[in-house]
Formats: sequence, structure tokens, C-alpha cells
Amino acid sequence: MQFTEIQFEGARPVEGYGPGFFRIGGEVFEGALIVTARGVRSWGGVEDTDPVVALGAEADVVFFGAGAEIAHVPAALRQAVEAAGFGIEAMSSPSACRTYNVLLSEGRRVALALLPV
Repeated sequence: MQFTEIQFEGARPVEGYGPGFFRIGGEVFEGALIVTARGVRSWGGVEDTDPVVALGAEADVVFFGAGAEIAHVPAALRQAVEAAGFGIEAMSSPSACRTYNVLLSEGRRVALALLPV
């Protein structure tokens, strides 16, 4: 059996998380984040819809990491994203990170809107 290391072609995967932080591409970031293949930036949370809507230029789907437990995407955020013409999927932040990494390694156009655990 042969194992191959996953290649991310310059994008930075989520490597870990803990109370209030995420480790992405070897760096630790605190608080809510927007993560794409291009980079990481802080996010104001679910009321801050503009940065999530702007992801439509570089992602076909956004994974909404709702924290430690799965929760619905707040209606205003979901409506804003859907009006921009792309999708948003809710899951716990750990699940969102794992899903993002798998699809990122496949070269897919994905992004994360993460709330910390």
C-alpha cells in the first residue's frame, strides 16, 4: 500500500483548533475567521454578512462552522449568501474544517466562515 501526502497547491489547510483559536498553515488565529485558499482574515461573526457575501467571487460554497455544535445558519446570513448566487452549509466548526480540507485538497472552490469552539 502506498500513502501520499495531501498537496494543497499553496493553499493553507486548517491544522487544528481549540478554545477560541484555529491553527491554519502553521499560524494561530483567534476568534471568528473567514478562510479561503487565498488566506485568512478575521470576521465579525454572523451579523457581519458582507465578508461572507464577498466570498462568492472565490468560492462556490461556504461552510459555516457554528462552533462546537451544529446550528442553523442565521436567516439574514443565509438570505444574503443565497441572493449572491452561491451556497452556505452549516455544520460544527470541527466538521467544517475537515470538510474544507478535503475539498481544498481536491482543488475545489470552497471557503470557511468559522466561529470558534
